[in-house]
Amino acid sequence: MTASAQTAAGPTVLVVDDEPQMTIIIEFALQTQGFTVLTAHDGATALNLLRHHAVDLVVLDVMMPAMDGLTLCGRIRARSDVPVMLLTALSGHDDVIAGLEHGADDYVTKPFHPREVALRAQALVRRHRRGSGGAVRVGRLVIDPAAQSATLAGRRLDLPFTEFKLLSHLASRRGVPQSWQDLLREVWGATDLLGGRDVVKSTVYRLRSRLAGAPGGSAYLRTLRGVGYLMPDLPVEDGAGGAGSDGDPGEEPQKPTAAR
Repeated sequence: MTASAQTAAGPTVLVVDDEPQMTIIIEFALQTQGFTVLTAHDGATALNLLRHHAVDLVVLDVMMPAMDGLTLCGRIRARSDVPVMLLTALSGHDDVIAGLEHGADDYVTKPFHPREVALRAQALVRRHRRGSGGAVRVGRLVIDPAAQSATLAGRRLDLPFTEFKLLSHLASRRGVPQSWQDLLREVWGATDLLGGRDVVKSTVYRLRSRLAGAPGGSAYLRTLRGVGYLMPDLPVEDGAGGAGSDGDPGEEPQKPTAAR
C-alpha cells in the first residue's frame, strides 16, 4: 500500500483508511489546518509508518479488512500514548465503549463533516501536548509531575503514589472519558490484573473523597455510567464551584457517594 507525506512543519498525523477516496478527503481537511499528513490503507502499513515516523495523532477507520481498526488501535496503544481518533459508521453505545476500551481518545461517527474531524484533531493534539510536560492545570487544580505534587484551590493534596498517578492521567486526558481498562493499563501498567475493575473503582473512590475536601473539588472527577470516568476540561483558574460528581451508585464501597 502507498503512504504519502507532506512537507509542512505542522503536527504530523497518520490517516489509516482502506477507502482511498475517504483518505483523500480527510487528508485535505487536515492539511488545511496545518497538519503534515501520512496515509496508509491497511494496518500493516500503518504500523510500519509508526516505526519510522514520529506522529502526533492517528486518525483510524474502524471497518478495515485484515486488521480492523480496533485491533490496530490496541496495538498502537500497547507501544505509544499517541492520541487516536476512530472513524466509524458504527454509532451504537456498545461500539463507542469498545473503541474507548481499546484505547481511543476520540470517536467520530460517519457521516461527518471533514472540518469537524480536522478541528477535533487539533484539539486532541493540543490537549496531548499540554499534558506532556511541565505543570498540568485544570481549573484550580495544579499538578507538578516532576515534584509529584498537586494542589487544588491553593490547598496541597496529600496523595499516595497510585492516586497521584491516577489524578495525573485523568488530567492529561481531561475532557476524554477513560474506561476502567484504560486506567488499569495506564496507571497500573496491567491488562489482566485479578480484580482489576474493583481496584480501579476503589482507587477512584478514595481520590474522589480527597478532592471533595477542597473547595469545588467534587467537580473534577465524574463517573459516566457504562463508560468510565472523566475529568472535565475546566478553564484554568476557574473556581469550578457548584458542579458535583456524578457519583457511582451501587458500585462504590458501602458508603454514601463522595460529597456532591
